Amino acid sequence: MLARLHNDHKHIAILLKLLGSKQEKLESGNVVNFNLIRDVVEYMQSYAEHSHHPLEDLINDFYVAAHPKQAIEKKLADEHALLTESSSELMATLNLILSDVPVQTEQLSETLKQYVLEQKAHMIYEEAHVFPKWEKGLSDEDWQTIAAQCQEKLIQDPLFSDDDNVVFEELREYIAKAED
Repeated sequence: MLARLHNDHKHIAILLKLLGSKQEKLESGNVVNFNLIRDVVEYMQSYAEHSHHPLEDLINDFYVAAHPKQAIEKKLADEHALLTESSSELMATLNLILSDVPVQTEQLSETLKQYVLEQKAHMIYEEAHVFPKWEKGLSDEDWQTIAAQCQEKLIQDPLFSDDDNVVFEELREYIAKAED
């Protein structure tokens, strides 16, 4: 389960690098593909916010229940809520642009920059503070119980899996070309 979360973070880092690159181009006044940016944010909303983060929340709830005397901050759930708000704000701005509503480039650039920074900081926090606590404090039996509880939250990654899902086909092709 933890390996899956680490793997998700690697994939999200790829997308954040892509968004960072688009933000820099936008900031420099270059043309960017808004549909591609929207696809990344849509992926984050459909996968990270509806499978990855709920999975982390479930594991964290299990950890807190198993270790009630250990102080584990509420920061994880708070950050997940903040990231959901940030992606909604960014998606709303992108939808305005894609609907030909005038939006200041500086506004989108700043929103995108903030989004990338928040996502990166969140993953660093999880990798450095949360995941090690779980790894140390949960037994193999705990992980089996968690895996059984998580089945409804686990969906196949719609972008980084080998299935024939065409929802993010343009984004998948872009990433494949960028890796060449």
